[in-house]
Amino acid sequence: MSEHVRIYEVGPRDGLQNESVIVPTVAKLRYIELLVAAGLREIEATSFVSPNAIPQLADADVLLPLLPRAPDVRHPVLVPNERGMDRAEAAGADAVAVFTAATDAFTERNIGMSIAASIEAFRRVLRRAAALGWWRRGYVSTSFGCPYTGAVAPDRAVDVALRLLDLGVEEVCFGDTIGVAVPRQVRALIAAAVIAGIPIERIACHFHDTRGTALANVAAGLEAGVRCFDSAAGGTGGCPYAPGAAGNLATEDLVYFLDASGWDHGVDLGSLLQAARFAAGALGTALKTKVGQAGGWDTSTGSPFGRA
Repeated sequence: MSEHVRIYEVGPRDGLQNESVIVPTVAKLRYIELLVAAGLREIEATSFVSPNAIPQLADADVLLPLLPRAPDVRHPVLVPNERGMDRAEAAGADAVAVFTAATDAFTERNIGMSIAASIEAFRRVLRRAAALGWWRRGYVSTSFGCPYTGAVAPDRAVDVALRLLDLGVEEVCFGDTIGVAVPRQVRALIAAAVIAGIPIERIACHFHDTRGTALANVAAGLEAGVRCFDSAAGGTGGCPYAPGAAGNLATEDLVYFLDASGWDHGVDLGSLLQAARFAAGALGTALKTKVGQAGGWDTSTGSPFGRA
């Protein structure tokens, strides 16, 4: 197994969509430019959902054509249906993500349809994306726990992932949407997915730090063979279904952990902290993540670096 870990940055999309402040397009563009400069190569840029549903991302049609393009940088966009697909194609997208969940109770409240109905809706979206040669990802939200039905058995999440793979996604991402997972559950889910025939290299994980377990869950995922993890610079976002929740796993915390643990990932922590501070400033707050406050640590001098 490769010692390289892919960091899939979700700050511009999942991070900003759950914040109350609407960030101007020019600031989003600068945020993404800083993320690219820090070495991130997969940055989920925006979402082509209804502007009425998520006003924070209402500028998707304007933002996407402005993004810095490079052969080694991918900017996936979230697409819920064929109308969103039309908008994404017109804006110049070349990578797409679709999202469902492991429980009908969550999908019905989140996207207004059952799991089966969402899979059927994605069929046309993903067929079209494949014909266009786009990279395709599928999210399985609430893979560990649902705010309406409680604990989720691994087999339920795996079943949905298999259906997404049947539709042609190249990667499935198991999400701890409300931040309830612990390492034991992560190991159990990944084991169930592999036993069911899902190649480990096609599995990603998305952990929220709601209860402070995100990095512990990353460690469990790494031990199980997962090599792709989602995070948001500045730890932005959260979940409207988890009252009082902290945001996504902070990319700077993840990078520090991977650096100290000896994993290759290609992201420069000092530059990343600049991007995280920019995002916090755009939201009108101070950077409150662990590494954002303490900085990195120079092992040769014993001194912190990157602090404000």
